[in-house]
Amino acid sequence: MAKKALIIGSGIAGIASAIRLALKGYDVEVFEANSYPGGKLSEIEIGGYRFDAGPSLFTLPEQVEELFSLAGKSPKEHFDYLRLPVACHYFWEDGRSLKAFSDLDKFAEEVEKKLGEPSNHVKKALEKSSFIYEHLSPLFMHRSLHELKTWTNSKALKSYLKMGKLGIFMTMNEANEKQFDNPKLVQLFNRYATYNGSNPYETPATLNIIPHLEFNIGAFFPKKGMHDITLSLYKLSQQLGVSYHFDQKVEEILVQNGKAIGVKIEDKSIKGDLVINNMDMVNAYKTILKKQRQPKLLLNQPKSSSALIFYWGIQRNFPELDLHNIFFSDNYLEEFDHIFKKGSIYHDPTVYINITSVYKQDDAPKDSMNWFTMINVPNNTGQNWDRMIAEAKKNIIHKLNRILKTDIEPLIEVEEILDPRKIEIKTSSAQGALYGNSSNNKFSAFLRHANYSSKIKNLYFCGGSVHPGGGIPLCLLSAKIMSDMIPDSN
Repeated sequence: MAKKALIIGSGIAGIASAIRLALKGYDVEVFEANSYPGGKLSEIEIGGYRFDAGPSLFTLPEQVEELFSLAGKSPKEHFDYLRLPVACHYFWEDGRSLKAFSDLDKFAEEVEKKLGEPSNHVKKALEKSSFIYEHLSPLFMHRSLHELKTWTNSKALKSYLKMGKLGIFMTMNEANEKQFDNPKLVQLFNRYATYNGSNPYETPATLNIIPHLEFNIGAFFPKKGMHDITLSLYKLSQQLGVSYHFDQKVEEILVQNGKAIGVKIEDKSIKGDLVINNMDMVNAYKTILKKQRQPKLLLNQPKSSSALIFYWGIQRNFPELDLHNIFFSDNYLEEFDHIFKKGSIYHDPTVYINITSVYKQDDAPKDSMNWFTMINVPNNTGQNWDRMIAEAKKNIIHKLNRILKTDIEPLIEVEEILDPRKIEIKTSSAQGALYGNSSNNKFSAFLRHANYSSKIKNLYFCGGSVHPGGGIPLCLLSAKIMSDMIPDSN
């Protein structure tokens, strides 16, 4: 008889874990407090517009494809995507703009033409990003940091000899100021700290690994939208026999004699041989693990930034806009000081607009666009969000009006707002932080919860709040690292 695995949460890591454990022969049941799968990777439909609700950038598609291949299916028959010709379109207040072409030679030429930065500076920076990836990804992305064999294998030993070149001893901003002459290009490459909710003026330069994913490997777009990542993997898991229980909030992980034996929902106990927690680690310990010993050092780490998102249906086409668009602040340092030190929103925030209707036209009515309009904001510590949201909306509209030379407000046909309070409620993310703990110090990689419990046998963890971190690729890798620790069901 197959052993039973109980998974708490159907975020993308929970679904990937369900697939991997089903393939190991487990009888898998998933318990989800919401009425839908996907966690942050969900969608919103309002007034004829469709929006991908959460993550909007897709990199390392092989992490999705691998799950279909493991199940003996052709990935392209179940999940299709395209490589973007332009990763992002950047705009500044002085009227300059720049397209980050996926063709590296073309991107380097664009940088030299628009910003006067020698093209070889861009190429060298991306070569260094590739170098960091080559030496750090085997350690920090594909293995548990909490097992001795991670640190004693040949790849790890090789990387130790390169530590001085991996950016561990300087900040991202310091490294980028050494690499580039133009402050705008420094700002562009500093932006990658936001991919895991961190501050480029504090986070180590090892995070310069991220541009490698976007430029050297590529940025992609699922042809049916980002939500198709969730839907396609959800369908695959169901085909493998995984059972889902929606609107089922787990109240407690049951522990007996130092071993996880099941979960409690209302007055019902459900027994299992394994329990996998895909819920935010901090909130899990505060709620469903509150009777167990608390890892106070990890729980008390500073949290990542959050987001304020306006889902706007815009009654006009803007041909100058692409799938990904960034409108930069004129004072990046001050913007991050507000987010991480003052707990407030800078009056001139950097604005990100994701427009999936550029590639998926049925996401908006004819001659209209679906604008996922986002700014980075502090996590929720009890601020007056209603006031802050109203001020931010006004500042965002004024900024876009200045740069696009138009009047946005009359074009907004529909609107929905997602703020840190709602993010915490909808996704159980502590303080609405998008990526769990921040990465604002050189030891942050070691201050994420392991993919297993060292105190409770048969209890495992996956998702963006544990190792290796947040974002779709890392969440999928957390499921892989976790499942590799678990033997096949007998």
